[in-house]
Amino acid sequence: MRKDTRMPFESPDWRLDELLRDVGTGKIQLPDFQREFKWDDPRIASLLATVSRGYPIGVVMMLETGGEGSRFKWRTLSGVVSINGASPEQLLLDGQQRLTSLYQVMKSDRPVDTADTRGQSLKRWYYIDIDRALGDEGDREEAIISVPPDLTIRGDFGRRVVADYSTTEAECEAGVFPLRIVFDANAREDWSDAYKAGGAEQREKWKTFRDHVLDSIQNYVVPVIKLTKETPKEAVCTVFEKVNTGGVPLNVFELLTATFAGDASYFREHGQDFSLIKDWKHIITVLEKHQVLAKLENTDFLQAVSLLATRERRHNFVGRPDSSPKAPAISCKRGDILKLSLVDYLHWRDRLVEAFEWCAKFLTQQYVFRARDLPYHSQLVPLAVLRVILGAGADQHAVAAKLRQWYWCGVLGELYGGTTETRFARDVEQVPPWAAGGDEPETVAVASCHEQRLMTLRTRQSAAYKGIYALLMQGGCEDWLKNQRLDVATAYDLKIDIHHVFPKDWCNKNDIDAHRRESIINKTALAFDTNRIIGGKSPAEYLEAVEQRSGLDRTTVDALVATHRIDPETLRATDFDGYFEARNTELLRLIADAMGKEPVRTQDAPDIDRPDSFTDMALVESDR
Repeated sequence: MRKDTRMPFESPDWRLDELLRDVGTGKIQLPDFQREFKWDDPRIASLLATVSRGYPIGVVMMLETGGEGSRFKWRTLSGVVSINGASPEQLLLDGQQRLTSLYQVMKSDRPVDTADTRGQSLKRWYYIDIDRALGDEGDREEAIISVPPDLTIRGDFGRRVVADYSTTEAECEAGVFPLRIVFDANAREDWSDAYKAGGAEQREKWKTFRDHVLDSIQNYVVPVIKLTKETPKEAVCTVFEKVNTGGVPLNVFELLTATFAGDASYFREHGQDFSLIKDWKHIITVLEKHQVLAKLENTDFLQAVSLLATRERRHNFVGRPDSSPKAPAISCKRGDILKLSLVDYLHWRDRLVEAFEWCAKFLTQQYVFRARDLPYHSQLVPLAVLRVILGAGADQHAVAAKLRQWYWCGVLGELYGGTTETRFARDVEQVPPWAAGGDEPETVAVASCHEQRLMTLRTRQSAAYKGIYALLMQGGCEDWLKNQRLDVATAYDLKIDIHHVFPKDWCNKNDIDAHRRESIINKTALAFDTNRIIGGKSPAEYLEAVEQRSGLDRTTVDALVATHRIDPETLRATDFDGYFEARNTELLRLIADAMGKEPVRTQDAPDIDRPDSFTDMALVESDR
């Protein structure tokens, strides 16, 4: 055995017989975040052929129990029936499918739970055909035979018996060795005696089969990487994901599910298991009533818990008389989430549920009603945390105004795309003091919106695009046909969406360049029926059609158009250039009001290259 002095792991070679024995006694178990056994029949047969030839099946990775890194709930491998409450000495991180297959075939003395290539459940015993095994090694997989639970192979839709292995005599006569007894010395000897009773030829075959096939299995050695108990949990989880290339990567929620379930102190206190999965299902039934929260993920919730827990630890540390500059950081990075305890989670859970419900109301006030219209899904996390920290004070006029400014600076400054954990931490640290009269947080201070950016906001893929859409509705825009305020009460009934003001067909016929045609400057929120009237007509034509259909006079229709920050005279005159310049100015004013600062005008900013192509035009909502 080699022990690496630099890393907390050992590299022993482990006899297969011993590995499977420890699986059966519960000394080797699975951390509960491992997914279920799922290998199908052909894959198991291929594994058995490999082992029977003495070929390597890869490294198995385990974690020694007893350390912080192994604080997971555990369970036995599939097929292990009773271990009399034994606690594991090792947790299997990589090799579950291989060891489960081998255990069920060679040690469980029960048919293997597997599936066919279509995923249909099967139960199978496994044999190795002696004659085929002694033939060409390249055909070894052909020597592995899987048999139904009654040990009888049938054909012709079950009407004809093809092979019967239901007795030892039948097995010996067919020359198929049952792999379920390969590590049972007494049963193996009894079986060999019965087989050799067939005569001299079978005695010779048995010797060759024993020496070249069975010995390869009985002496098979598996290389093992054993992480010691000193390995931290974050490293365990990272290593598991790196080696678990055959499965779907686990997220921190799945890993914490196993951690919380394994919290012995909670068991002693409450006398029952805690299921993070069940708890989240309960939470999401409460939150999913709000459509704007429809895409909230369990990992978002855990990020929020981590921010609050680490903030509290930091404040407690800083308040100590002997505190040093190395105070713990406010963080929601993966490693910090994995360090959460069940106590942390339960401490903040209910307050966060309430806070996320408050977020839904806050967003409704910003005229963001649906998850698809939410500029940044990620901004929900710091918003909920700030609500927990500020409490009812978040609804006080001055504080609420600052929260709105912070929110719109994040949206229109486009600050929450990509990796956001660091910004979350800064917001949580800086916004509450600012709300109490302190310095501006970085998100507000650095946010900027450039006039040229309006030219490149073309689809719902952009947070700022969705933000301007919401601000227009928040500003009181009304539908031109229905003469109704576009708000939460009408958003669904009227099927409100973003549509062109100067229709695409009209723009194409009048040589309006695609940059301006598809810009947010040439878009506004309208009801479905109103957009149908617009069609591909010029604005002058469709405004007349709106008057006729609605029964409203010209003055009223013009007033409705003006609620969209649009000069109606430019539409009546079909003056695209005049419209575009005036609307651009109005949208910049709208942005300035929301951010609490002026956008950077074109003459004050460096040139921003326009895109050379418009490959995303297929994403435009109204492609007339």
